[in-house]
Amino acid sequence: MTLSRRSLLMTAATTGLGFVVGAQAQAKVDEKDPQAMALGYVDDASRADVKKFPKFAAGQMCSNCSLYQGKAGDAMGGCALFAGKQVSAKGWCSAWTKRA
Repeated sequence: MTLSRRSLLMTAATTGLGFVVGAQAQAKVDEKDPQAMALGYVDDASRADVKKFPKFAAGQMCSNCSLYQGKAGDAMGGCALFAGKQVSAKGWCSAWTKRA
């Protein structure tokens, strides 16, 4: 099978783009980040400050929040509030809203 020059270049460009995107792993949200602190974000929902954030209820975590962009079973995923960063699926913040 022979590839045309055009097909070869398109395949090479697409493959290269895949490597670049894969290499740019998103950073994890730091609990000490000012935005994270303002929202009460914690990597582990069991450490949520219930005195400061009385809205917290057992069972709430990033993985079942409507803002969470990760897939079921992922340990980390994107969040609409923290652009370009990932949150822990077991985390929590005061912006938590039940996923429909």
